[in-house]
Amino acid sequence: MSYLGVGVSPGNVPVFHGTKVKLIDKRVRVAELVLRCLICGLGVLAAVLVVTDSQVKEIFSIQKKARFIDMKALVFLVVANGIAAAYSFVQVLRCVVSMVRGNVLFSKPLAWAIFSGDQVMAYMTVAAVAASAQSSVFAKLGQPELQWMKICNMYGKFCNQVGEGVASAVIVSLSTVALSCVSAFSLFRLYGGGNKGKSSARW
Repeated sequence: MSYLGVGVSPGNVPVFHGTKVKLIDKRVRVAELVLRCLICGLGVLAAVLVVTDSQVKEIFSIQKKARFIDMKALVFLVVANGIAAAYSFVQVLRCVVSMVRGNVLFSKPLAWAIFSGDQVMAYMTVAAVAASAQSSVFAKLGQPELQWMKICNMYGKFCNQVGEGVASAVIVSLSTVALSCVSAFSLFRLYGGGNKGKSSARW
């Protein structure tokens, strides 16, 4: 099989690049590296902003401290972004090593593993952002029908910092979705094309 003149073997895939294909590969690798660095950095930032956030309010001479663990959605957000950041850090190291070595061999099992991992990260971060956004709306606007108070009226500083963390997490989730598309391209191009190029490389 081949893709744009690329010879493909069933297992490890040595690729004979033309100028155009080399350019495409380079752009894909750079885009992947940038996205993974962005996810790693902002994932850590989102987790730190939420975890370190707290505010003490005195209500009827009783002090009440607002913390992220009081909202399960924020706990999920912290865990999801922590996992995404750690996963991205490992993948950044892989990308850097691959680019330094100029490795053109690409294993299909490895491609499937990366694709699957990126898909899991995308679904997880999007779910965490959705849950946190819903909880944030309730905290900001309340729910009069259920007599839920507008918590942010009392804990303004706490809500503002949580909002910054959620905003960072939104960028992380969008980046993971974009990255899942990049990894899908990197995987499924190995299966593209017909039999053209078989004669140029038999492995």
